[in-house]
Amino acid sequence: MPPDTWTIKRMLDWSATFLRRYGSESPRLDAELLLCETLGSSRMNLYVQFDRPIDADELRHYKALIKRRAAHEPVAYILGSKGFHAIDLEVGPGVLVPRPETEHLVDVALAFLSDARSPAGPVVDVGTGSGAIALAVATGLATSQPRKIFATDRDPMAARFARKNTAQLNLGEHVTVLEGDLVTPAMSFGPFAALLSNPPYIRSDVMPTLTPTVRDHEPHIALDGGPAGLDVLRRLVDASRAALLPAGLFAVELGSRTQGEQVAAWLTELGFTEAAYTAIGPGPTGIVQAYRGP
Repeated sequence: MPPDTWTIKRMLDWSATFLRRYGSESPRLDAELLLCETLGSSRMNLYVQFDRPIDADELRHYKALIKRRAAHEPVAYILGSKGFHAIDLEVGPGVLVPRPETEHLVDVALAFLSDARSPAGPVVDVGTGSGAIALAVATGLATSQPRKIFATDRDPMAARFARKNTAQLNLGEHVTVLEGDLVTPAMSFGPFAALLSNPPYIRSDVMPTLTPTVRDHEPHIALDGGPAGLDVLRRLVDASRAALLPAGLFAVELGSRTQGEQVAAWLTELGFTEAAYTAIGPGPTGIVQAYRGP
């Protein structure tokens, strides 16, 4: 093989180094995912075909994708999809890329809703974005204990993504997407057995310090939570008692223990029980869950 031939291994080594230079936090993974897209291959197949040459058309396509990533465009936007929990979601400019941390919120919801002691009733996912939480919960419950889930978002672009993902996953029987502010568009269908949300919780002063991938590409409406990161969370707590059935679950993702303890205190003041913050992994992101009192 000529020494100047671009093989899979050579291309991955070069592109990972290139992306690292441009600030990617996961340069090797980014390079592999984009090459998988180019070749129509799995990551496993990349490793068993390290010496496979890349032809001129493949090389041209791949370098165009790498150039987009070097400009900090999210890999999920370039690929047009993101895996989340047990489903794949279409994503793109105008909608938040689902994070692995949010899968923990889905797990909390599924454990609660699968328990025979949880109240009978629908579920509401507030600020649904791509539909990630609502659709993952619907998928987890579909074969055993299906429930009607209402997914709300004030951003029409996000609502369009959520509706498209609902249709593609054939979950229209279980999930209804509504446009509007917080719980308001769904209130006529409540009260609810669970209120779930991954709301904007990043402090406004932190927004300029985010990585360019997030700061320059993902929608600020889904990220900026105001001066303390609590603006939307405060309003969500205020709406929660009227929205939930007795013993219903309130569960939200947020950005720090400080935020979590404040939200837990607000919920306790409203008569919720067992309000507590739980960290997700080593970082500050966590979940607050609580149960509506009688």
